[in-house]
Amino acid sequence: MIAPPPRWARRVVLAPLVVLLAVALVPTTLMLALVVGAVLTWVLPGRLRVLRVLWMLSFYVVWDAAALVGFFLLWVASGFGLAMDRPWVQRAHVAFARVMLGTLFWQARWTLRLRILVEAPSEATLPDVPLVVVSRHAGPGDSFILVDTLLGRARRTPAIVLKDTLQWDPAIDVLLHRLPAAFVTPLQRRKAGQPGAAATISRIAGGMGPDGALVLFPEGGNVTPRRRDRRIETLRARGQDALADRAARMPHVMAPHAGGFLSALDAAPAEAAVLVVAHTGLERLVSVKDIWRELPMDKTIVLGGWLTTVADLPPAAEGRELWLFDQWERVDAWIAQRDPAGVEQRATS
Repeated sequence: MIAPPPRWARRVVLAPLVVLLAVALVPTTLMLALVVGAVLTWVLPGRLRVLRVLWMLSFYVVWDAAALVGFFLLWVASGFGLAMDRPWVQRAHVAFARVMLGTLFWQARWTLRLRILVEAPSEATLPDVPLVVVSRHAGPGDSFILVDTLLGRARRTPAIVLKDTLQWDPAIDVLLHRLPAAFVTPLQRRKAGQPGAAATISRIAGGMGPDGALVLFPEGGNVTPRRRDRRIETLRARGQDALADRAARMPHVMAPHAGGFLSALDAAPAEAAVLVVAHTGLERLVSVKDIWRELPMDKTIVLGGWLTTVADLPPAAEGRELWLFDQWERVDAWIAQRDPAGVEQRATS
């Protein structure tokens, strides 16, 4: 994807364009709302795909613009950015992000017929310690679902390290430049002196408070058959045949990369815990064609997880890497138990 323009251009040109587009779309969106309210019912499965897509695109543009207006007002309230690092300003941004993401997912659940279920960890509640969250990565929007769950249900302040191309979205760009999060430039476009993913993860992990949650996706991208096979081939090329054989026996996930995870553990406070997150319900939506075919999605997305304190992990890097691999085998088994139809389908494909 094309690299985003400089920050000044994103603020002065791109963000105002989104707001102007939203103003122009409001009459269309209101008209669509009347049509949607009249005909988008729960008794029309598989129909109205074009209408659903138009509605969600229009809603997202208006939502993005509303978020930008809210962030501008918070900037003004912070003394035109002078108090942006104050705790109350940070709390205000987290609260606003919680409301905005909740609104977005309320609309997505209604329009796309999604249900999101959360299976709590074995502990009744998450402890008041920093969390390193490692999650599988499969299906469109799973990172948004995870962040929304951490914000809304867990009342956490999530931090996430993302590719710099996501700065093309003005609302994401502004929010994550004001919270403990970061965008990483790929190596081929990285300038001298720009920090890489490991350094960025270490910086964020080291600054987490008791309500912090650093979100990592060790697979490195959404799971696809080609990426999964390539990852197994890479392990074999490195002489890690035992791990490659284990990865080949995990049909639902890709073998995890441990680099970012190890960096987070090295920098995180000693009392931190690791939350492993598994989810199922979106893995069949790999291509745009898959998403179009499935509209309305009419799916139940299930999230589950389990906790381990950092003190209970192996002390050495090699042991921690193997521990992460063990967790991914557990994630794979968790998915298989909840998606037997998918297991059979992948076995015969």
